[in-house]
Amino acid sequence: MALAVRCRPCVTGSSVALLGLSLVSRARLHWHAIDKALLFVKNFIFGSLAAFLLWLVGSTATFAASAPPVFVLNSLDASISVIDPVTWQESTRLSTGKEPHHLYLTPDEKSLIVANALADTLMFVDPRTAQVQRTVHGIVDPYHLRFTPDMKWLITAANRLNHVDFYRWDGKEPILAQRVPTGRTPSHLWVNSRSTTVYATMQDSDELVAIDIASQSIKWRTPTGAMPADVYGRSDDKLLFIGLTGSDSVEVFDISGPEPRSIKRIKTGKGAHAFRAAGDGRHLFVSNRVANTISKIDMQAQEVVASYPAPGGPDCMDVSADGRWIYVSSRWARRLTVIDTLEKKVVRQIPVGKSPHGVWTLQHAPR
Repeated sequence: MALAVRCRPCVTGSSVALLGLSLVSRARLHWHAIDKALLFVKNFIFGSLAAFLLWLVGSTATFAASAPPVFVLNSLDASISVIDPVTWQESTRLSTGKEPHHLYLTPDEKSLIVANALADTLMFVDPRTAQVQRTVHGIVDPYHLRFTPDMKWLITAANRLNHVDFYRWDGKEPILAQRVPTGRTPSHLWVNSRSTTVYATMQDSDELVAIDIASQSIKWRTPTGAMPADVYGRSDDKLLFIGLTGSDSVEVFDISGPEPRSIKRIKTGKGAHAFRAAGDGRHLFVSNRVANTISKIDMQAQEVVASYPAPGGPDCMDVSADGRWIYVSSRWARRLTVIDTLEKKVVRQIPVGKSPHGVWTLQHAPR
């Protein structure tokens, strides 16, 4: 009886070759897939990196372009140095009228006003682009100026001519409503938060004068220390701080009652002159022009809590939005000086024009 034998598949040379080719093809397909995957990953990584770098460059450029400039008024050059806060270089210089002294940012922050005292003009400048918007003529001897917070009145101090002027303001043109004779050499102005009273220092008659805004009439006057200059009111409208440039102190007045009371003199340094709020609602910087320092005053405790070097006759100041940096005009050194309040040191000085006075920037600490 014959046995059934199951035969194994016959393996020939040709079948082995076919099998090898199949394996090679599969391997090639496998490595091709890997190459494609690696190429995708590489393109994704480099593409993402390039996109990130482009975004970073674009964001930096946008930030740099959008950072508002720092304006420094050069009184004896009749010009404004426009400082780039990224490079800290003077980007351009604007011509002003004769003998400009102070800068003022309108409460709506749409215009920076330059008061040209001997030209009897006000020049309006865009605080973002540094483009001149317009010039208003016929403003007599505008040494210092303030808008009322409600934007209804523009008030100027005529330093040479001994009067304070009240201009009605409709958002376009100032219209003179009243000229109020004051004392000798009205210097600086402060308007209270309710837009009811303006306070003016009399530099040569050593007085502080309060004027009712509604009636444009003097409410009271009181003696001060020597050569009162800048004046700053606490946000509650109860205290006024007066820089005594002819002394070494800041005089504090209580104005909460019907009559003012001098309650304290805070010793800061010789030539106490200009103020700028630190931005926290409690502290106030004052420049001591002769002492070459800046003092930080606690307005509640009414005492000096810090001091900073400020070479070259420090005058007007502004403060960065985060409160860390002070920008101060060094009057005798023709410099804008930048001070680090954390390190308590000067970090840079930028050359500007002759007798730099006012300093303003849109990106500032709350005033």
